[in-house]
Amino acid sequence: MSAAHVSRHARMRMIAAVATVCALSAAPLAPQAVAADTPPYSETYRPQFHFTPEKNWMNDPNGLVYYEGEYHLFYQYNPNGNSWGDMSWGHAVSNDLVHWTELPLALSHDDNEMVFSGSAVVDRDNTTGFGTTENPPMVAIYTSHNKTTGIQAQSLAYSTDRGRTWTKYQGNPVIDIGSRDFRDPKVQWYAPTQSWLMTVSMSAEHKVRFYSSKNLKDWNLQSEFGPAGATGGVWECPDLFPLAVDGDESNIKWVLVVNINPGGIAGGSAAQYFVGDFDGTKFTAEDKGTYIPPTGTVTQDFEGTDFGTWTTTGTAFGTAPAAGAVDGQTTVDGFDGKGLANSFHSGDATTGTLTSPSFTVDSEYLNFKVGGGRHPHVDGTVLERGDPPAGTLLADFEGGTYGDWTTTGDAFGTAPATGTLPDQQAVSGFLGNGLVNSYRNGDTTTGTLTSPEFTIDKDYVNFLVGGGYHPAGSDNPTAIELLVDGNVVRSATGKDAEALNWASWDVKDLAGKQARIRIVDDNTGGWGHLNADHIMLSDTRAQPVSQETSVNLIVDGKVVQSATGANSETLDWDSFDLRSYAGKQAKIQLVDMNRTGWGHILADRFTEADTAAKSVVQRADWADYGKDYYAAVSWEDAPDGKRYMIGWMNNWDYGGAVPTSPWRGAQSIPREMALRTVDGRIRLTSEPVGSVESLRQEGPATAAGVTVTNTSEPLIGPAAQGKALDIEATFSLNDADRFGLKVRTGADGEATVIGYDTTTQELYVDRTHSGAVDFNSTFPGVQTAPLKAENGKVKLRILVDWSSVEVFGGSGEAVITDQIFPDPASEGVQIFAENGSAELDEAVVWHLDSAHS
Repeated sequence: MSAAHVSRHARMRMIAAVATVCALSAAPLAPQAVAADTPPYSETYRPQFHFTPEKNWMNDPNGLVYYEGEYHLFYQYNPNGNSWGDMSWGHAVSNDLVHWTELPLALSHDDNEMVFSGSAVVDRDNTTGFGTTENPPMVAIYTSHNKTTGIQAQSLAYSTDRGRTWTKYQGNPVIDIGSRDFRDPKVQWYAPTQSWLMTVSMSAEHKVRFYSSKNLKDWNLQSEFGPAGATGGVWECPDLFPLAVDGDESNIKWVLVVNINPGGIAGGSAAQYFVGDFDGTKFTAEDKGTYIPPTGTVTQDFEGTDFGTWTTTGTAFGTAPAAGAVDGQTTVDGFDGKGLANSFHSGDATTGTLTSPSFTVDSEYLNFKVGGGRHPHVDGTVLERGDPPAGTLLADFEGGTYGDWTTTGDAFGTAPATGTLPDQQAVSGFLGNGLVNSYRNGDTTTGTLTSPEFTIDKDYVNFLVGGGYHPAGSDNPTAIELLVDGNVVRSATGKDAEALNWASWDVKDLAGKQARIRIVDDNTGGWGHLNADHIMLSDTRAQPVSQETSVNLIVDGKVVQSATGANSETLDWDSFDLRSYAGKQAKIQLVDMNRTGWGHILADRFTEADTAAKSVVQRADWADYGKDYYAAVSWEDAPDGKRYMIGWMNNWDYGGAVPTSPWRGAQSIPREMALRTVDGRIRLTSEPVGSVESLRQEGPATAAGVTVTNTSEPLIGPAAQGKALDIEATFSLNDADRFGLKVRTGADGEATVIGYDTTTQELYVDRTHSGAVDFNSTFPGVQTAPLKAENGKVKLRILVDWSSVEVFGGSGEAVITDQIFPDPASEGVQIFAENGSAELDEAVVWHLDSAHS
């Protein structure tokens, strides 16, 4: 089920597994408002050919099976709201994997359990006795999450009317090992042993287990696989299936898909896979050999008795390199030699920096090992908090009362808090002695705190905020809101941390308006509270204080590249690309400004080299390199032996904050999977299901033989513009560093850039300026996938929908899936080349009809 995505701290507090994300949102964006008369499936960001439920929350695809002409898509669904909760199985069917009919709820949560992810099979021989051989039952195998104990066990439900109605098995659960991290069974019929095969995850242990059964009720453990590959997050939603290599039926390999969160190739959630062999009992992955990093010149290996010419501030790094773990720390490994930089001296509460002397950049890459906490550098932060900027103080919550602010409910008490409340983790970062803290009686209380009216007469509203991440517009927010004429025009939330930090709203467009501040706690779950302090009007934006644990490259006094840990005491390779800084003066700075869990950084073996080192994550194999392809699983019993796969088109980093309503969550386009030999290696490839072409309108726009140099220009013209497109394009390499297409282009430079970088041999999608991106700090960015040109050409297939792009490069070995939320008026398509010229051999652009019509 990919349901227990909780922060380290939230785990200690939460009785039930609840999906959380950890990022500050201080943007004016709220979930897209839907007019009362807006017809279903025509809302601003509603996908037109990707499945979405008419309303409410959806995540993982479940129960994928083909039976009597129908593809069944079950999915994790909240029948009661637009955020994660009350997990049940929604249901839709299709005869072509493109046109879907949403059916009534299939498996519902109840007072005892939530229905987490799993699979479905057709029990053709009636091994369960749930049906007859003439009318075989459809059997769902799902993870039942006990609401009282948190235990996850495997259970059954069955249907004898083609999946329309379901009965839970009275003998549930059928496998219970007493674990809270045992989930997502994928079951199939394994013909060689005439038995059922279950692939299921031991999520926290980074293992997959294989069980066998003759009747789906009585199961025997066969073997385990893992840990292997990427292990930076929980392993979930496994899948195991055979495919012919290069279409050769005499050469069959097995693919084990293991979805991981966080720790994916693009950050957060992703679908990892292994290729190997399965003998009916055990899966054995192909040996990829021992990784040997590039050779080069070691500039700092921390093998001396002190830091040499590197200088420290603070106390986090101690006075000399560490020889592994320091007092109070668990085992540290992955470093080279005897020493490393380790900022866990005196625990996570200490802070400091470790900085190299200045050096001239004269190599192409700087490779190094990094570990410790995952707290990335954030541009615009400062290492030390100075005085607040000058301005008008609206509230500092000193003096023991709320003054003329008014409260409702009981979350805020009758007066400001003076720090940490009972049973709360330590609260820090507030000014003076008082602050707003809605952790009264824990997270169970709710209420509001509202300011008197004031005039907006300065450019910014600055304030300190901490506590839970539940944005305004979600079902149960913990948020600071700016109200004008009674409407929420700006909002901010915490980031699941008790430390307060500066946030700001740009309110220049609201000058002269009357406004109020309202602090809302409407959440009773994990991190269901908010901290706030020192709310003020100012003509200067307050600068948030760094909370990073990072290794930074500083050029001309600015951080130009940065790396952080993965919440792990194991160091792994990372790399800075130095090529654009050749001849410049630079420094390396290790920064620990975080006092909370995993608030430390580890580093070792800084090496100048001509080739970039690759981390375990980069060396792993990925079904998709985008930010939005997770919980990917495949259909059983598809016609003609085809293997179709689909994933949840979202990411747990921000899944609860995407600006859609009245639904939240979409599925990717189903993909036909294959194993192909690419550059000497067997790779899992994918291409969109062929039936998507049935949506193509007649008369595509075409272009051929177009050369573009150092510019962007419209592709073809108005005929190629649109919000739902299917694009096929082939480019020839010339001398451009980067080239490709921009889609959903509009005013003020809005565009989603789909390009190829010849210098790195990578396909990329840049959604930094794709539209609404500021609802979460991890959303904007660039995703890359390795892709070698073939015979000097780069081939792309691009599916553009109202709120997504899916890019298939080459023979489908490089795929990037990203959500986007552009202005509806942004419909342009452009061709571009940077630092040279590129030639478009041919492009064909089809407009796609809606699958809802």
